[in-house]
Amino acid sequence: MNIFVLLTIAMGLIIILLRRHIPIGPCMLAGGLLIWAVKAPSFAFLAQAFLETLTLPRTYDILWALYFVMCLEIELRTSGALAGMVHALQRIFSSTKVTLAVMPAFLGLLPSLGGARFSAPIVEEASKDLDITQEHRAAINFWFRHIFEFSSPIIPGMIMACNIAGVTYSDFIMHICWLTVLAFIAGWFVLIRPIKCDAETDYKEDALEKNQNTQDLWLSLSPVVLTFVLVVFCNLNASVGMGLVTVGLFFVLQFTKRPVSIKEIVTGALDMKMFFNVLCILYFIQILTVTNVLNEIVVAFQASPLPIPVIIGSVSFIIGVLTGMSQGHVAIVMPIVAAMQTGSLNLAGVAMAFGVAGQMLTPTHMCLVVTVDYFKSNFFQTLKPILVGEIIILTIFSAYTYMVW
Repeated sequence: MNIFVLLTIAMGLIIILLRRHIPIGPCMLAGGLLIWAVKAPSFAFLAQAFLETLTLPRTYDILWALYFVMCLEIELRTSGALAGMVHALQRIFSSTKVTLAVMPAFLGLLPSLGGARFSAPIVEEASKDLDITQEHRAAINFWFRHIFEFSSPIIPGMIMACNIAGVTYSDFIMHICWLTVLAFIAGWFVLIRPIKCDAETDYKEDALEKNQNTQDLWLSLSPVVLTFVLVVFCNLNASVGMGLVTVGLFFVLQFTKRPVSIKEIVTGALDMKMFFNVLCILYFIQILTVTNVLNEIVVAFQASPLPIPVIIGSVSFIIGVLTGMSQGHVAIVMPIVAAMQTGSLNLAGVAMAFGVAGQMLTPTHMCLVVTVDYFKSNFFQTLKPILVGEIIILTIFSAYTYMVW
């Protein structure tokens, strides 16, 4: 069977199962098993993919990072620091709308799956008095925490892209950083502008409340900053960095007379449904890898008579959809970019823009899984404004790239 026909059928199966309210993990795994049954129906491949899923360090780094960030969220929420931080930000910005957009974006600077789980309760707290749906809240959280995919030098996909494509960090970031601004504007236009807020009023706080909320602000932001330093400058894994910060915050809360329950933290973060979904998706990705489906897609496009930018954009988008990770589409597509035009900022930019669009529109994206699960939102309703935002970005980017090529 033609690889693209098979992928279409598999994605159709996934969509049908999702519409029947089956969890995302089993849906993705069902699609992967369908592809396996048609392309390489050998149990050896399933066993190999399963073994690799359980032995890859990435699997446990993701799971532990997610667990510790959920512990962190419980610490901040039960201590009252999270609510106090939102009040401090609303005083500083004097705008609920700005808070909703800026906080997920700020936390998105930390390249971690768990960040979506950390910013979600902040979005929920800031929007609790607004008449918007859970899907709207989920879309805001998911969209704004990913706007720095095009401009942050510590995003894993950016690091890999520059090294593989043969372009410098400064040149590549300068070439596509305007997409971060465009993503913020598109998100504001689609997600924030339609929100109806009462006239913004200044928060009336006495000196004690102001000091308390300011302390809450630092308590809530410092774990993000410290994790950033540990991961980026100390070269620790995200799970290790978050683990250290989580333990450290526990003692800080004790010192500041905000005791939290260890039992509530440890047991409350054990979201087995979430962990199962994550493992299913990682297993799905490994099935595609060991059955050589990903490489087959690339080979099929290389044999196509389509223009090079169209090929690169299409492959990046599809791989982004299938893997849901920047490392996925970068690792597969950037070597093709390097082989075709080493050092080409334009071609590398096409690969990055379309790859990110693909990973933003797929249930394989872990941050989307985390966000939808937290807000208990409908997957398709959450994805609608994300699709509109990506259409805006890709249309403007494609027109600009065509003019300057």
